[in-house]
Amino acid sequence: MEKEATLIERAIKEVPGFAQINQKLERRVRLNSLSRSTFDNYSRSLAKISLYFKRTPLQLSLEEIEDYLLLQKRSWQPSESFFKHMVYGLRFLFRMYDREADALKLPVVQRSKKLPVILSKEECRALFSAPRSLKHRVLLSLIYSAGLRMCEVKKLRKSDIDTDRMLIHIRQSKYNKDRYVMLSKNILIGIRKYLEEVQPKIWLFNGRTKDCHISSSAIQHAMREARKKAGLAKRPTVHTLRHCYATHALEMGMDIESLRKNLGHANIRTTMVYLHVANLCAENSFSPFDRLYVNAQ
Repeated sequence: MEKEATLIERAIKEVPGFAQINQKLERRVRLNSLSRSTFDNYSRSLAKISLYFKRTPLQLSLEEIEDYLLLQKRSWQPSESFFKHMVYGLRFLFRMYDREADALKLPVVQRSKKLPVILSKEECRALFSAPRSLKHRVLLSLIYSAGLRMCEVKKLRKSDIDTDRMLIHIRQSKYNKDRYVMLSKNILIGIRKYLEEVQPKIWLFNGRTKDCHISSSAIQHAMREARKKAGLAKRPTVHTLRHCYATHALEMGMDIESLRKNLGHANIRTTMVYLHVANLCAENSFSPFDRLYVNAQ
């Protein structure tokens, strides 16, 4: 798959009018206090359809748009997130240009009713011990230990790890909100060993140089390699670790409201998908990573 920046840059160069649309899109997303990832997803989706037709979506008929969406589904079966971002991006674009009627004619995006893939505690232990690289072992363990999104972990700075208060500062995540999550005592041991060995400058996890943070593709690659080496039958993604954190936390006794706050969900209904595997108990907030290795064989 083409990289996001390449797609957008190509659309700006090859499709007349796309550059102006993209600038207006970024301005409107910022004014509406939407996240950077929202802009990136919309921009990438609009770039794809613009490159296909060599025209901007504003110049396309509804029939052309529907044919494109259907073609994509038939040819390579895009993920649910691709279809959602494409439809939402087009809808946002039409409303941005006061074309509400066109926005309403777009397909309805159905909320997924599939339950997330969940790894067992044994599978988690196998996954976290699989990478040869200390960096990757700490990276994957940290995501699980605090229920982090990929966009959150890759932008963590060294200074965001507060060892005095045992908290992790998550900055400007989804919905442009900051929050604090608990820093696991066990994961801190690994972080300190990693920091001593790698000595990153600014970002907790460096990219190709110490001046840039790790990329999403690098994190995804680390996850794929760990899964293969661990010999897991399931096919977890990086986001699966966040699902595992939530499910295991509920199973271990964390209440739903504490979990909602830790995950950074705006609405508790989003958190309630994890109730299919857990019983609630009294308020108790902790990191499941600290209990993962208790009485482990």
